[in-house]
Amino acid sequence: MGLLDLIFGNSSKRKIQELLDKGATIIDVRSKAEFAGGHAKGAINTPIDQLVSHIGRFKKDEVIITCCASGIRSRNAKKVLNQAGFVNVHNGGSWQNVNR
Repeated sequence: MGLLDLIFGNSSKRKIQELLDKGATIIDVRSKAEFAGGHAKGAINTPIDQLVSHIGRFKKDEVIITCCASGIRSRNAKKVLNQAGFVNVHNGGSWQNVNR
């Protein structure tokens, strides 16, 4: 990893791609309307305000990448999942970052 990777975030994009290549689950926490307007292939739409009530859909040991429009809601979703005992959760930021 070089200095430019650290400055511009290429290392995190590579990490996300590695996780996707290994079959990570993508949870898009935007609203249903936002999701309908475009989303990453294979993403599961679970709006942030419904995440707790739908948390049973996911396994605590699976690799999960959260995403949204900018990274703020996905960061909050990561915290929610971590607090619920999920140990391998990654904030993918914008859904475009995780779109293959």
